Amino acid sequence: MSGHSKWATTKHRKFAQDKKRSALFSKLSRIITVAAKTGGDPSPENNASLAAAIAKAKSYSLPKDKIESAIAKAFGGADGANYEEVVYEGYGPAGVALYLEALTDNRNRTAADVRAAFTRAGGNLGTSGSVAFQFERKGEIAVDMDGAPDEDELMLLVADAGGEDMEDVGDGWVVYTTPVDMMAVKSALEAAGVPVKGAELVMEPVTPTVVTVVDAKKVLRLVDALEESDDIQNVYHTMELTDEIAAALED
Repeated sequence: MSGHSKWATTKHRKFAQDKKRSALFSKLSRIITVAAKTGGDPSPENNASLAAAIAKAKSYSLPKDKIESAIAKAFGGADGANYEEVVYEGYGPAGVALYLEALTDNRNRTAADVRAAFTRAGGNLGTSGSVAFQFERKGEIAVDMDGAPDEDELMLLVADAGGEDMEDVGDGWVVYTTPVDMMAVKSALEAAGVPVKGAELVMEPVTPTVVTVVDAKKVLRLVDALEESDDIQNVYHTMELTDEIAAALED
């Protein structure tokens, strides 16, 4: 059940980064507001989407008062009620597939911004379903290495809780689950005393795309450009970050 890859390590570091904290908090708050309204219940115990949104927000250290405020907006007639979920798909440099999740109050504006970013990067915005088949939805639970059981014991706890897999990411573990099992596995691990840092639903590439260092930098510039948009919540790609690429990017 365990393994290690530079691709996962880099992704996991981003999982807890502080970069652009203000913009990140705004996006997380929007996700919570929409999840609360869509689920029709302000209680995460009765609203699975809201529970997942809060778990993700906590992964990035969103303060409790901001979480509560975001939930309140969903039922107070605030602007959060007007957002809709939109998915964009396309291909970036070197044929790397990208899958974007957005929350927007203006589809035309967001689509234009996304298309422009792809065009500037030499990529192409595709149609619905054009790259989705290259990803699968997974639940990811971040576990702190400090205070966690040893690998064998944690592996047994994960299996007993219903987790699918786990991976060593240097300073911790990432536990993989099916989307529907994520919150149950998270709760079971916490009940067993495992130091869980957070959880979120992600899109994992089915077959990572190997690229050169030069193309990797182009792809990541596109990812950064897309993430600058307030409307874009998540950007997933199929590029595999090999040891060589990771070292070059760190330099």
